[in-house]
Amino acid sequence: ALFMITLGIIISTLTVTSANHWLTAWLGLELNMISILPVITKQKHPRSTEAATKYFLTQAMASALMLFSSTLNAWQTGSWDITQLNNKLSCILMISALTMKMGAAPAHFWLPEVLQGSTLTTTLLITTWQKIAPITLLYMISNHIQSNILLPIGLLSILVGGWGGINQTQLRKMMAYSSIAHLGWTMTVISIAPNIALTNIIIYMTVSTPFFLLLTSSSSKTLQTMTTTWTHAPTATIIMMLLLLSMAGLPPLTGFTPKLLILDKLVMHKLTPAATTMAILSLLSLTFYLRTTYLLASTASPTTTQSTTLWRLKPNYNQITTILTPIALFNITILPALLT
Repeated sequence: ALFMITLGIIISTLTVTSANHWLTAWLGLELNMISILPVITKQKHPRSTEAATKYFLTQAMASALMLFSSTLNAWQTGSWDITQLNNKLSCILMISALTMKMGAAPAHFWLPEVLQGSTLTTTLLITTWQKIAPITLLYMISNHIQSNILLPIGLLSILVGGWGGINQTQLRKMMAYSSIAHLGWTMTVISIAPNIALTNIIIYMTVSTPFFLLLTSSSSKTLQTMTTTWTHAPTATIIMMLLLLSMAGLPPLTGFTPKLLILDKLVMHKLTPAATTMAILSLLSLTFYLRTTYLLASTASPTTTQSTTLWRLKPNYNQITTILTPIALFNITILPALLT
């Protein structure tokens, strides 16, 4: 069963990414949704069932809107080609549908709730793999999108992602808001420089994957349990601190590269006010990243923790963490730009 579900998730995403016809893309997204529902409901708990129901309803609404948009475009232009979304109303409806699919603001309400009801592994799947299909579609229609539609969506996502995350003590919800903020950065620039938007989301996935895997190995679900990871795995704690700072976009780390490129492109296109607003709003996200980093660091030896230490198994680091951590921390991506 697990093999079939995994195969379904992979094939459905590949179907969407390689599609030329709107109906094929829609079919891929539907298959993707059906494949991930059993993964969310794997835990026999009311909260996971609720999460799966919320996920199903939002994705079904987004799929219906997407189908309506593509049908309207085919009706007006006679083309089902994804890259030929020429009708303006269709374009706006499609952006709304894909925004809802991804969980960007203002259609973000389902994401923190769904992630809170899922396991950490499922959370990782929803915040990384599940974003590939809608972002690919957005990338394919980016030449028809006007930046004055996506800029407000992006700015709102950065604001919501920062503001929502500040108040969270649950790590899964905090990471959900972090995901919304990163999507905001991607949305603002996708109509201006789609390649940079794609780079941004790939780097976000590269940084968040090892972070989630380390959370899973240390079984940390709240900020309180995170304070006791030092006694259990000092190396993992240091790496988690650095990954959080990379997500925040602090200069020597990889997370800084896409932010710099995005701001540079916006300024080049005379969108300096938007770039300034984004830079200021990213400070909101920085607040909770730094708070979490401080909690990890301040409980380090010889300081004693104020909360009771969890019983944990010996940490098991897998190969994915080992491969992705150096990429997520060392700024390999900016080297070509520095050399030229």
